[in-house]
Amino acid sequence: MPSSPTVDEKYYQVAGDGSLAGRMVVLARDRIYADFIAWAQPQPTTTLLDVGVSDVTTEGANVLERLYPYPAQITAAGLGEGGGFRDSFPAIGYVQIEANRPLPFADRQFDIACANAVLEHVGSPANQRAFLNELARVARRVYITVPHRFFPVEHHTAIPFLHWTDTTFRWACAALGKREWTRAENLILMSRSRLRAVCPESLRPVIGTTGLALGPFSSNLFLCFDQG
Repeated sequence: MPSSPTVDEKYYQVAGDGSLAGRMVVLARDRIYADFIAWAQPQPTTTLLDVGVSDVTTEGANVLERLYPYPAQITAAGLGEGGGFRDSFPAIGYVQIEANRPLPFADRQFDIACANAVLEHVGSPANQRAFLNELARVARRVYITVPHRFFPVEHHTAIPFLHWTDTTFRWACAALGKREWTRAENLILMSRSRLRAVCPESLRPVIGTTGLALGPFSSNLFLCFDQG
């Protein structure tokens, strides 16, 4: 995850407002939001934790905060100081968190915990497992989404097709001066198998596609579970 108040700007470099990529991000995240609502079926009293919110103000950022019908029930958490976020969403509580550290919340404090486009940025598979376990600790139900490796265009670099294998992605990033995206601390490209590998089977996760619908090449994956 980003580690300073503005570092998450790099995640929107190829998806600025008004660009084709930016419009695609908005379409994908609107669909992600609709799928989340259909799964969550929130009530006015449902408490929700959103981990990994952004200080960047774009049409594609913080879709949950823009659209959720009960904003007072959201607690937002991010690595930055949250100045831009607080300005954009004054009705939503914000908590600053630390990368790869336990979340500062009590066990089962929330009904639902969610994270959009965060898991791929937390670092190693061990960090990813720890992140999912923390979400499972603080909430009974969890819903996360990640960019799908097998979407035709890679989300962070706009590289087409060559991101489908680690070797070709490293080659393309080196050729285009984008080596930082090949480091695990910045990005791990996610597939169904990688999601399944980092989520304990005891949580009985459901994994599927969301975002721009292209069947097995859809733009995003979701992982959700309900601990009862």
